[in-house]
Amino acid sequence: MYKNSIIKTFYNTKQVLKKDSKNNVSKSPLKPKLLLEFLEENNLFDYFEIVNDFEPFVKDDFYIAHYKSYVDAMFKGRKPLCESSSLKWSKQFLESLTYTNASLYNAIRESILEPQQVTFSNTSGFHHATPDRGNAFCSFSGQVIASIKIYDEFGLSGAYLDLDGHFGNSINDSYDYVPDLDKAIPYGCNINPIDNGLKYIADLKRRLKILASKIANDEVHYIVFAHGADSHLHDDLGGQLTTSQWIECSKIVYEWIKQTEKKTKKLIPLTLSLFGGYRKDNFESVLSLHTSDLVMCLNVLCGAEIEYMPNVKQRKYDFNWR
Repeated sequence: MYKNSIIKTFYNTKQVLKKDSKNNVSKSPLKPKLLLEFLEENNLFDYFEIVNDFEPFVKDDFYIAHYKSYVDAMFKGRKPLCESSSLKWSKQFLESLTYTNASLYNAIRESILEPQQVTFSNTSGFHHATPDRGNAFCSFSGQVIASIKIYDEFGLSGAYLDLDGHFGNSINDSYDYVPDLDKAIPYGCNINPIDNGLKYIADLKRRLKILASKIANDEVHYIVFAHGADSHLHDDLGGQLTTSQWIECSKIVYEWIKQTEKKTKKLIPLTLSLFGGYRKDNFESVLSLHTSDLVMCLNVLCGAEIEYMPNVKQRKYDFNWR
């Protein structure tokens, strides 16, 4: 049985940083808007239902995963902590963070309430933040906050398939600080494949096999899949997989979800997110990869028959900007 044919997308224009975005190395704060425009340009926008009426997070939500001193510094614009993610602080930047983090939580919540519905939080900037500061373009630990809120409300545990090009440390770094995080995201459920090429793919398959048993044993109840584009060979900051291997990883994950649902006779709530992707010379390559992942989900899980091949340009090897 296929999931619903439309992906429900939690997007509010306030989650996009417009002012000062050109001054940031990372385009992640602008990526939600750019991706939706890219989908529209490629005649794919009708496959996505936009949900924009969710409430932003407030300061207390961020206290769930972070030191009070850090959260207060972010809300008051106190340097250096407010720019510890290496992104320029502004009031609009802060506002965007309250929406991006809320987007992820609300997308996961909706997938639990409607497990036949794939949801999408077109966001990034979470998985390197730590309890006491931001790091590497990530300001708040959105995964940690979302999963604690879900656990408190539903008593359910989640797993994160983090196929970003860099290890997502925010979950592991928060276990000692955040009560019940080991229940909200059980140990071993922050899944980051290692190595390159065929070894990366083999490691992904191995980890999915272990996760399938946790789902069958009712230890994991929902999945968040973030296929970061910086695991692609030509990314400025990553580079584990060729285009065909990157696409194969998408297919492996979605086919695995389909087969696991069939074997366990359980609908698995699924939320998609973006995470990394950095191309100074050609950002459309990043958007094209993200689009190919969304198309794979639509084709494998939602019964669509979309023909789409990502157009990834070879990177210009200019290291001076880093």
